[in-house]
Amino acid sequence: MTSPKNALPPIVSSDEWQSRLDDFLQKEKEQTRAQDKLNAQRRRLPIRKIDKTYELQSPQGKVSLLDMFENRKQLIIYHFMFAPDWEAGCPGCSWVTDAMTHPAHFHARNTSFALVSRAPLDKLQQYRERMDWNTAIPWYSSLNSDFNYDFGATDEDGEQHGVSVFIRDGDSIYQSYHTGARGVEYLGSHWSYLDLTPYGRQEEWEDSPDGWPQTPTYQWQKRHDEY
Repeated sequence: MTSPKNALPPIVSSDEWQSRLDDFLQKEKEQTRAQDKLNAQRRRLPIRKIDKTYELQSPQGKVSLLDMFENRKQLIIYHFMFAPDWEAGCPGCSWVTDAMTHPAHFHARNTSFALVSRAPLDKLQQYRERMDWNTAIPWYSSLNSDFNYDFGATDEDGEQHGVSVFIRDGDSIYQSYHTGARGVEYLGSHWSYLDLTPYGRQEEWEDSPDGWPQTPTYQWQKRHDEY
């Protein structure tokens, strides 16, 4: 019997290893194509209008949901679990935040990105400093607001993590998507977050509705200080 101390997968010849790997990569490619189809369906989901006014707190003062777009077309919000009486943010949400990409790549696709929690702003700022997180990603406090409750981030069981996606037409705001639980586990790269938005990666290879913004694949990508 193999013990945890010396546990190893089966050891085979180089030829067999390559053959087994090639077979497995085919299965991975099939899953990638299936995910592409699912993303294409997400881009065709209906949207709902958000008529309610929300007031959140930022280091610069009060902000509305419209302000959080920062004049861009789309907005991704990560609902970070941090209740007002907690002394530190959720460990799992902290993992997710550790993996977040530089927001310049979202901005290049006309998309803003932000964190929202119920904890007071001073706690959020102190925790951000402790975690040494990029201050370029805004972190708003929804304390004294219905925001968390209305978007499924706080319920009778307490704080819930998740991602909400919004799109605007002028000053009119619409919600296009929300996911929570294990739906956030694969997020980390800017590709995986952009896949959640109505416009997706906005590349020519994507199966998107007519009229969606699209540019040649990869050509929009720059170093984050070169946009």
